[in-house]
Amino acid sequence: MRGQRCFAADALLPTGWAKNVSLQWDVDGRLAVVEADAAPLPGAELACGPLIPGMPNLHSHAFQRAIAGLTEYRGQSVDGGQDSFWSWRTLMYRFASRLGPEQLEAIALHLYVEMIEAGYTSVCEFHYVHHDSDGRPYADDATLALALMRAAQRAGIGLTLLPVLYQTSGFGGLPPNDGQRRFIRSTDSMLRLLERLKPLCEAQGAPGVEGAPSVRLGLAPHSLRAVPPDGLREALAGLHAIDATAPVHIHIAEQTKEVDDCLAWSGQRPAAWLLDHAPVDARWCLVHATHMDADEYRRAAASGAVAGLCPTTEANLGDGIFDLPAWRAAKGAWGIGSDSHICVNAAEELLMLEYSQRLGTRQRNVAAAAAQPQVATAMTLAAVQGGAQAAGRAIGGLAVGQQADFVVLDAAHTALAGLPAADMLSSHVFASHRTSAIDSVWIAGRPRAQAARHDLHDSAAAGFIAARRQLLDAP
Repeated sequence: MRGQRCFAADALLPTGWAKNVSLQWDVDGRLAVVEADAAPLPGAELACGPLIPGMPNLHSHAFQRAIAGLTEYRGQSVDGGQDSFWSWRTLMYRFASRLGPEQLEAIALHLYVEMIEAGYTSVCEFHYVHHDSDGRPYADDATLALALMRAAQRAGIGLTLLPVLYQTSGFGGLPPNDGQRRFIRSTDSMLRLLERLKPLCEAQGAPGVEGAPSVRLGLAPHSLRAVPPDGLREALAGLHAIDATAPVHIHIAEQTKEVDDCLAWSGQRPAAWLLDHAPVDARWCLVHATHMDADEYRRAAASGAVAGLCPTTEANLGDGIFDLPAWRAAKGAWGIGSDSHICVNAAEELLMLEYSQRLGTRQRNVAAAAAQPQVATAMTLAAVQGGAQAAGRAIGGLAVGQQADFVVLDAAHTALAGLPAADMLSSHVFASHRTSAIDSVWIAGRPRAQAARHDLHDSAAAGFIAARRQLLDAP
């Protein structure tokens, strides 16, 4: 099969906007030519609007899509306390206890189709429901991980699979509670799972296999409250022996209670403890990192780790506001994720991130940069680079050697029509219905959504609705 080609009058390259851009990719979907000020190559697909790089989604709990919108009511608290992340978590545990492999695959397939239609071209799946409903391993210990891999392959989305190590219910080695029984693994059990999954991931992403989305395997120690120091140290050493370059993701400093509990346990804040006791570097993604002090912002950014920001989920759970100006001043990398999937839309996450900063600082255009004064352009480039780093895959934008993942905006859309390309992207993020301004989405050089619609849109939606109904009706 010969390489494929596309031509766009405007395209967002890693260095900024360029005119008359010719793209060509090989049979593996990797960009071989990216040339500005060029003429269309024979047989090239002509983009109907600006090309922007596909967005990596760096944090996903796929099964939680099925409870989105179902926890938006005031709970009854025996002590008169307010609803919070912790009360939401109790509801989420109840739902997770009912989940089976078929339901997980159906929910994930629909979610991944939604992601593609909304401009995401890859996902980091933070996968922590491992066992059967009684807490015992399935006959095939990889059953639920394989369900996620099948869903990603069917949708055509790139996948970084991050099995989650979860061992305790709180700092100091508190034993897990009943709601966590499906999550719990010994360190040895986790390493055996990684060894089982590694060749399967490599085979699914094999070069030259038409339509096979790339799969990268990593590890996610859930959080410092869920993985004691010995477990963290041994898991990281075991991962290093399996793949020294594998991505590592961890929830850190999401909640003020987590910070207070970590201080009571160790005398240190969570990010400070992690930086002092783990080999944090550019392979790591610090998910949320909402509540850090000035020294933690400086040290975490200097480590090379990516901050994994999930603005709509963080707003939905009442987490707080990440200090983006402090992180950027320290030259920290960042990307976006949809986490609990209360919203599945790449542009919406960018909008929420910028607006949270405006509310916190009482300023406008906070995420703009001297080199990129257009907020949407600056945010897109930063989020693509940070997301690619967190995913551990070559998906860092429209450049030679990167995967041909891109989104074509609809230049005829009312919110975009007649505008310069940079303003079209700005209107896509801030002035349209977000998804409505997308024309098509390409992953590894293949069109996965056209007219903003995936081929599996209807069947995946029907499967999702049926799975959710089953779970809601379960005793």
